[in-house]
Amino acid sequence: MSSPEGSSVTFRRVPSDVRPRAIQHFARKLQREVSKGRPFDLLITGDAELRRLNRAFRGKDYATDVLSFWGMGDGRRGIESLGDIAISAARARAQARQFGHSTENEIRILILHGVLHLLGMDHENDNGAMARTEKRWRARLGLPNGLIERMPVRQSPSPIPHPPSPARGARL
Repeated sequence: MSSPEGSSVTFRRVPSDVRPRAIQHFARKLQREVSKGRPFDLLITGDAELRRLNRAFRGKDYATDVLSFWGMGDGRRGIESLGDIAISAARARAQARQFGHSTENEIRILILHGVLHLLGMDHENDNGAMARTEKRWRARLGLPNGLIERMPVRQSPSPIPHPPSPARGARL
């Protein structure tokens, strides 16, 4: 659940090469600039949890780098939450090594990608609209190439799961 200050970040275990306050600051920046004030909750965890979530909500029995889950709003502050994002720290670290940048930057790329999905974008069905939007935001935020540019066209690293009701929008 989002904190009173805005988007929250939860680390199951803090990676040694990641500064939690820097990630929290970046999440709040995305909340202000990308999601127009709508908070989201971020979980940074391991491959086992991403695999479990991917299996439960997408029917895919493997770990993935990022998953996004639409929110339902908490109604208390009159601010509707965008939803939840789950990121595998292990996948982020491996992808950072593969693409030659820091784990923190990879986590930032994954957060941005997840937020764009929470805003309703879908790179599988939008004729490049999400890719263009992600590219513009990465340039503004000083981030390296994002997921869409690195993935073969037919693969999708993080579509929003659409579980049957009432699980839709369930908290992580």
